[in-house]
Amino acid sequence: MWQYLGIALLISVQINKAQTCDSFKPLTILHTLVGSNVRVRLLLYTRIDGDCGALLSHTNLSAHPQFNVSRPTVFVIHGFRPTGSPPAWLNKIRELLLARSNINLVIVDWNHGAGTINYWTAVENTHKVANNITAFINLIQDHGGNLSSIHLIGVSLGAHISGFVGANFKGKIGRITGLDAAGPEFTGSSPEKRLDPTDAQFVDVLHTDMDSLGFRETLGHIDFYANGGADQPNCPKTIFSGESYFKCDHQRSVNLFMDTINGTCSSRAYPCLSYEDFQDGKCLNCDSFGMLGCPLFGYDSIKWKDYLPQPSLSNYYFSTNGESPYCKTNFKVDIIVWNTETKMGYITVKLYGDDEEAVATIKHKRPEFRKFKETALVAGFDRPISSLKNVSLMFHTGKVLQPKHKLRILRVRLTPLEPVEKPLCRYDVLLEENKEVRFKPVPCGDATF
Repeated sequence: MWQYLGIALLISVQINKAQTCDSFKPLTILHTLVGSNVRVRLLLYTRIDGDCGALLSHTNLSAHPQFNVSRPTVFVIHGFRPTGSPPAWLNKIRELLLARSNINLVIVDWNHGAGTINYWTAVENTHKVANNITAFINLIQDHGGNLSSIHLIGVSLGAHISGFVGANFKGKIGRITGLDAAGPEFTGSSPEKRLDPTDAQFVDVLHTDMDSLGFRETLGHIDFYANGGADQPNCPKTIFSGESYFKCDHQRSVNLFMDTINGTCSSRAYPCLSYEDFQDGKCLNCDSFGMLGCPLFGYDSIKWKDYLPQPSLSNYYFSTNGESPYCKTNFKVDIIVWNTETKMGYITVKLYGDDEEAVATIKHKRPEFRKFKETALVAGFDRPISSLKNVSLMFHTGKVLQPKHKLRILRVRLTPLEPVEKPLCRYDVLLEENKEVRFKPVPCGDATF
C-alpha cells in the first residue's frame, strides 16, 4: 500500500511541476502571416531547476524567491522568427550557461513581435521589447541588484535590443554580447539607433554573415570576425540548399559562442586590417601585452577588457572548423625555397601523432615561392595533436593539364601560435607536385637564411 502511495505522490509532483513550468511558446503559421502584438515573456532558469522555466512577473520580483539579486543575471534575447518556431539553439545555450556559472538566466521570449513574415514589423518592435526589459531591470535594481552584474546576450535583432536596453541605463550594464547583429535596416544608422560601444561597460560582437543578414562594421569595444565575417565553412554556397542557405552563416554565430562557454574550445583572435592579411601571417604580433593583446573569442573575452584599446582600433580575426568543436590549432608556416624560377601553388600540411592526425590545406590563395624569400602562411589544423611525431607536406598547383612541378624547400618552419612549444623545422625537402612527403621535424637551429 505504501508503495502505491509513494508512486501516486511522485506522479502528483511531476504533474504539478509540469503545470508550473513554462517555456518558449511557438506560434502557428497563421500568427506569422497575420502578425501579432508585442508580448514579452521572461522565463527564469536557475541551477536549482535548470529544465523548468518560471514565468517572471514584470511587477513583483518578490513572487520569485528563486531569483537571487546577489547572483549575476544573464538575459538571452533571440532575433527575427519568421516561422514562429523556438530557436534551435535555445535549450543548449541554457544548459551551457547554467553549467558554467551560478546565475539567474532569463530567456526573453518575444516571439509575439518577432514571429512574423514582415521583417520590418519585427524591427519596429525591438524598441518595445527593449523598454520591457528595461522596466524589469529597474525592478532588479529596486531589490538591490547591481547593473554591473548584468550580461545581455543578443542574437541578430536581439543584439540591437540589448543595445537599446544598455542605452537606457547610460552604458552602466556590465556586458553586452552581440551575436551577428542584424544588418538590414541598421546598416548606416547612427549609434543611438543600433548597438554601439557606449551601451555597456564591455561590448563584444561576433560577425559571421556580414554580407547578408549581419552587420559589417564594428559595433563594440571588440569585434570578432570569424573566417573573415562572411562565409562560414560547411555552410551552403547556393540557393538550391533551401532555407539553410539563408540562415546557416547567420546562425553559426550562436554555435561558435556556445562552443566557448564551457571553456574547452576557444579560438585566439588576432588584430588585423583584413582576414587575408591574417591568413598570410602578417598579423600575429600581439603587441606589448604579449598574448594578452590577442584575446580569446567567446564567453571569456571579457578577461581582455582591461588590456585592449576601448573601443578597439582593430578588427579581430580567427578561423574555425565547419562543425563543433569549431576551434582550430593554428601554426605559422614559413617556407624558403631555392628554386631558380618562381613557383605558385598550394600547400597541404599534416601533423601526425600516436594514432592521430590533423590536416590543414592553405588554399585562400596561390602564394608565390621565390628563391631565398620567406613565404609566411597560417595553417589552421582541424584538431590538436597531443604528441607530434611527424609532419608531411604536399605541393599542388591546381592545374591539371600542365607539367608537374617541383618545389625545392631549403627550410620549412612550423611555429605554434599558442606559445606552448618551440618552433619545429625541416631542412632540404624536395616536393613533387601532388605527392605527400613525410618527415620527422626537429627543433629549429640557429642557422638563418
